[in-house]
Amino acid sequence: MKQKILEKATDMFLNFGFKSVTMDDIANKMGISKKTIYAHYANKTSLVEDCSMHLFQIISGGIDHICSLEKNPIEELYEIKKFVMLHLKDEKSSPQYQLQKYYPKIHDTLRNMQFQTMQECVVENIKKGISLGIYRENLNIEFVSRIYFSGVNSIKDIQFFPTDKFPVTTLMDDYLEYHLRGIVTPKGRKILNKIINSNQE
Repeated sequence: MKQKILEKATDMFLNFGFKSVTMDDIANKMGISKKTIYAHYANKTSLVEDCSMHLFQIISGGIDHICSLEKNPIEELYEIKKFVMLHLKDEKSSPQYQLQKYYPKIHDTLRNMQFQTMQECVVENIKKGISLGIYRENLNIEFVSRIYFSGVNSIKDIQFFPTDKFPVTTLMDDYLEYHLRGIVTPKGRKILNKIINSNQE
């Protein structure tokens, strides 16, 4: 039952936001009593924390799997973006913003974990791209990987990028293209243009 509560709550939090969804909403949606949820979770904060970590594990596992497929590094970043967007429901309820505002401790813990995971992944991606001649040789790898992580988090700030002006899917595509155009070689640019053109068809 705990696993079912976890999965349903995670889905609802992503669709409607961490603040918006109540314990009553989850109980009603599952057709169980609120008491059943409290038998597994002492309060909403502990449920939010568990859901956040559950989602992090799913996304981390998916990213690790994509990285293990030995794809072209540019294609790899697009595959990761596609996978993350699928699991975050295009972030239509801005769950990241609500998590940061109402559950700052959980948000900070999650952000640190995301940094460790993404940092390793992006560093490997850059090294591989350089060795294949599709990223520039003179890149400062630590700088590029950190500025990439920083940018990914910044574009999730709905105060700077309100969703009515910047739909999340388009925003992620624009950011990824912005990142890659700054680091590719002419050889890499051909691959990037091919991916962008095929995505627009």
